[in-house]
Amino acid sequence: MIFESFPVGPLACNCTILGDEESREAIVIDPGDEVSRIAKRLSEQGLKLKQILVTHGHIDHVGGALKLRRLTGAPIFMNERDLAQLDMMEEQAGWLGIRAPETAPPDEGLAEGQVVGLEHYPALVLHTPGHTQGSICLHFAPLKLLIAGDTLFAGSIGRTDFPGGNFEQIMASLRTRVLALPDETRVLPGHGPLTTIGEEREGNPFLRGEAETS
Repeated sequence: MIFESFPVGPLACNCTILGDEESREAIVIDPGDEVSRIAKRLSEQGLKLKQILVTHGHIDHVGGALKLRRLTGAPIFMNERDLAQLDMMEEQAGWLGIRAPETAPPDEGLAEGQVVGLEHYPALVLHTPGHTQGSICLHFAPLKLLIAGDTLFAGSIGRTDFPGGNFEQIMASLRTRVLALPDETRVLPGHGPLTTIGEEREGNPFLRGEAETS
């Protein structure tokens, strides 16, 4: 397996490349910016991009997706409930004082229970609304890994004060979807360092006392 995650863009979004050393196929998760850097890493590893997966429609996660699709031909996957976020791209760019990237509706959706990723490294889509209405996490069960987008961070959770955010929703998503995963599951948030479900269950001030529900 080839696994690389590195921060891109002014908000240091964690962009992830996961590749299969045998098939030389890859996925990219959250190509928010620095598309030339992402494409260079794919080329250096000899990987053909099969899917572009976007955890939610905020500019720092989706900003480079269309450019990467044009470079590679790979389809973009995103939950359709975040189409409204794409319609707000000019406004989102204004919050950061940057130029709005060109975006387009996804080629495919990312719905609860859908399986995406690579043949040997599949991911189950968990719909986790709250940060945005279309926020999703990707659970790579064989790898004991959760790509959490901006739903869960080390020691914190996603903001809910942007359009489409809802605190009660994100707490329900965390309680019923995320905390249902095994404690040893590694969590790669949309920003910041790796953590685990167990660490967050015990030490995250938002999650202490929250009951796990299967």
